[in-house]
Amino acid sequence: MKQPVRLVRRLLCGALLLGLALAGGREAVFPQAHAQAQGSFQSFVENLWGPAKARGVSRATFNEAFRGVEPDPKIIALTKKQSEFVRPIWEYIEGSVSAQRLDRGRQMASEWSRTLDLVERTYGVPRSVVLGVWGMETNFGSFTGSIYVVRALATLAYTRYRGDFFKEELLTALQILENDHVDREKMLGSWAGAMGQTQFMPSSFMKFAVDGNRDGTRDIWTSVPDALASTANYLRQQGWEPGLPWGFEVKLPKGFDFRNLRQGFSSWAALGLRRADGKALPRSGEASLFLPGGASGPSFLVTDNYDVIKSYNSSDAYAMGVAYLGDRVMGGMPIQGNWPKGKPLLDKEQREEVQQHLANLGFYDGNADGKLGSKTREAVRNFQLRRGLVPDGYADLALLQELRAAR
Repeated sequence: MKQPVRLVRRLLCGALLLGLALAGGREAVFPQAHAQAQGSFQSFVENLWGPAKARGVSRATFNEAFRGVEPDPKIIALTKKQSEFVRPIWEYIEGSVSAQRLDRGRQMASEWSRTLDLVERTYGVPRSVVLGVWGMETNFGSFTGSIYVVRALATLAYTRYRGDFFKEELLTALQILENDHVDREKMLGSWAGAMGQTQFMPSSFMKFAVDGNRDGTRDIWTSVPDALASTANYLRQQGWEPGLPWGFEVKLPKGFDFRNLRQGFSSWAALGLRRADGKALPRSGEASLFLPGGASGPSFLVTDNYDVIKSYNSSDAYAMGVAYLGDRVMGGMPIQGNWPKGKPLLDKEQREEVQQHLANLGFYDGNADGKLGSKTREAVRNFQLRRGLVPDGYADLALLQELRAAR
């Protein structure tokens, strides 16, 4: 394989080599560069010994943890393909409730009913939400990941993906091994180092994992009671308010004023909002209007408990997927509103352009990364309010054209 010398050199630079060398025989083509990259990685690993020792990790555990570990070049590519940020939200949400997943979820809800009863009583988190997390993360335990967690975390830490976050998680993973919570061979998880039935990061395991079946261990890998109780404990510790729903779909009255954003349920009822499933709105509590598909799409009222779900994964698509899956497993109805599927969607460059325009106009101070999350949605809404547009926070081609005209 022939390539220009300058390009070859660029491909062989440190972390970029890991991100681009996705083909299986790459080291055969660049043996010297591969050896150099490995040497650099080994230096990185050895520099971890001091911080690991300070956390109580023995040299024996450290050496065993890194035995045979090399960077995984496929992991870096996966950081750019997180479906909750690149797919339309309705595809992600609808994909979360496949017939197979619903069938399995209902089977597992029945099989573990007593455990779920205990979890609800102990932590105040409804089984629907715990089931939703379990289903979204591992399809109710059917696939918990096959990547050695230390290798995954070491790869991400070595390339400094998300700064020092994965370095800290790696050191915590070494502590988990030191304390014999799990054997090295069983410490398997996702490409991002998330582990077990409900995919805890090592730091979450240390802080929130509990012994749900009271056998003296915290086993989120093979013990369903431990995994479900740990998940409920996590959510409760993140601020879950018992008795308050995550939210629900609503129908808006004709002529609704979209400037209304957050208020008490009684105020929403007074404005004419009704639940799509026909149930009464709660008598107490507050909620925000959420329009993930814009003013013409489905409408939801979401509470602070919805934000607690987002602490598990900051994506709105993920949080809605968890909530919707859990509700459907427990017999809830499908979403009634119509998603804007027929309208053209913004591509990545256009999404980045939206964010850049918003930043230039003083509405947005985040990165122009093309990931349209809650921060971008708030900026869009504020821009819409300034321009006299319907403030639904939804970014589409019409919104982009307005932003271009506002320059």
